[in-house]
Amino acid sequence: MDARVFGSLFVTLFVIMDPPGTIPIFLALTSGRAHRVQRRMAWQAALVALGVITCFGLFGRQILDYLHVSIPALQVSGGILLLLIALDLLTGRIEEPTQTKEVNVALVPLGTPLLAGPGAIVAVILAVQKADGAAQYAAVWAAIAAIHVVLWLTMRFSLVIIRIIKDGGVVLITRLSGLLLSAIAVQLVANGVFAFVDQAT
Repeated sequence: MDARVFGSLFVTLFVIMDPPGTIPIFLALTSGRAHRVQRRMAWQAALVALGVITCFGLFGRQILDYLHVSIPALQVSGGILLLLIALDLLTGRIEEPTQTKEVNVALVPLGTPLLAGPGAIVAVILAVQKADGAAQYAAVWAAIAAIHVVLWLTMRFSLVIIRIIKDGGVVLITRLSGLLLSAIAVQLVANGVFAFVDQAT
């Protein structure tokens, strides 16, 4: 296995997917659920993200070409979806029973587009395309697997924080994570718009 390729992609995905940054958003989106459910949602979110990343790693370029979808379009759509979730967090609507009890946020927005978002998808597509030989392919997929193990561990043990900060702390984190998530969403949309402009000029 090519250690250089492994390290490069792992660090890239770590920065993009930001495991520490998922902690407040995970706590906000899973508040009000039983600890058993929260633990299940931690591995579900990581598994969904791994499935999406693997799918795009194997067939990403073909999927986007077939659907005539550009990378900028993917960025803008992902940003808009995250912005809608951020507004729910900021206004408190995410805490309604229909939001916290019935909707599986491990699928959307945690699994995708928060973890397996446009940035991570693009990075994986490019890494797979650049890989040359069995050693580099093995390094790419090992890095993908490793970052998702890190994501699962981060979310799994963030549940300890819930027991410490109690309900009041969760509400505070919910508002702060909504603000953070809205900034991430706007940046994604802006990156997509700038890319569209670059393509047009």
